[in-house]
Amino acid sequence: MGEPGGPLRHSPFHLGFFGALGALVAFWLGQQVLALGGTIMLIVVAMFLAAGLNPVVEWFTRRGLSRTWSLVAVIGVVLGALTLFVAAIVPVITDQIAALTDNAPGWLDQLQGNERVQALDEQFQLIEKARDYVANGDFASAAFGGVVGVGLAVFSALVNTFIVVVLTLYFLASLDKTKDALYRLAPASRRDRVTRLGDRILANVGAYVSGAFVIAVFAGVTSLIFLFIVGLGQYAVALAFVVALLDVIPMIGATIGAVLVTAIGFATDPVIGLACLVFYVVYQQLENYVIYPKVMARSVDLPGAVIVIAALAGAGLLGVVGALLAIPTAAAILLLTREVFVRRQDAR
Repeated sequence: MGEPGGPLRHSPFHLGFFGALGALVAFWLGQQVLALGGTIMLIVVAMFLAAGLNPVVEWFTRRGLSRTWSLVAVIGVVLGALTLFVAAIVPVITDQIAALTDNAPGWLDQLQGNERVQALDEQFQLIEKARDYVANGDFASAAFGGVVGVGLAVFSALVNTFIVVVLTLYFLASLDKTKDALYRLAPASRRDRVTRLGDRILANVGAYVSGAFVIAVFAGVTSLIFLFIVGLGQYAVALAFVVALLDVIPMIGATIGAVLVTAIGFATDPVIGLACLVFYVVYQQLENYVIYPKVMARSVDLPGAVIVIAALAGAGLLGVVGALLAIPTAAAILLLTREVFVRRQDAR
């Protein structure tokens, strides 16, 4: 009957069948990851915040406290700050957003006095649509949603906030053990180098998060003081909170916050709007060229073009979270490129 043929393991049928099977398994796993996208995002945010709080823990440790008591101190401060925010700030912000919503129709009536706006309104019915939008109650969620929805949707996202806080504190408490467990996965001959690179990346992330928080708080407090002085005290706390949240977003956040506040200033009084315009133009120059470089000098060392590209790419992929993660991620990739690939090329 002839000689038997070779095994079918390398036949086209065999390769095609198992290749298709592997593609189906990969597709199924991708679908599961997408289904868990919300949970994965919460975990990533919690890890990011834990890395940002770790420098504070290390600061207490350098002052003589043990790691355990340093963690207790930081956790106590975080929980106390969250409690104070929910008890004192959230009601004020809610009332001021309601006031903004109530006054928005009056601002739309003022716009009808402009000839250009009247021409556009006759053609597209813009004012009527905007008035209906405000009257339906969607104005506040739209005006303060999207990039700032994380802060203003505290009540509706209470469960997610609680999960993020718990995960952040858990990751912070177990950070050393987690790092050691991950570093042990590297071969013993390279473990020291992997440990040094990992610690450097973690330190950069922590410094970036801390620096961004300091800059955002400074922007919010400065805006709060200015808004009380200029005559927008009725909305000062809500608008300052929005400015602080938006300022965390690299490159575009501060501009969006300035445009929002300036628009409300012009709608209230042209003089107030002009004062807001001048203030935020001057403040952004101060922040971009004085405050930001000084605060971030020790966190990330990236060229300006890389920062812009990373921020835009991160925002396009993952929205606000992507914009926040983009710059430290780009810094980590650049560090690994310099320390691994470039040094290997130089050694050849």
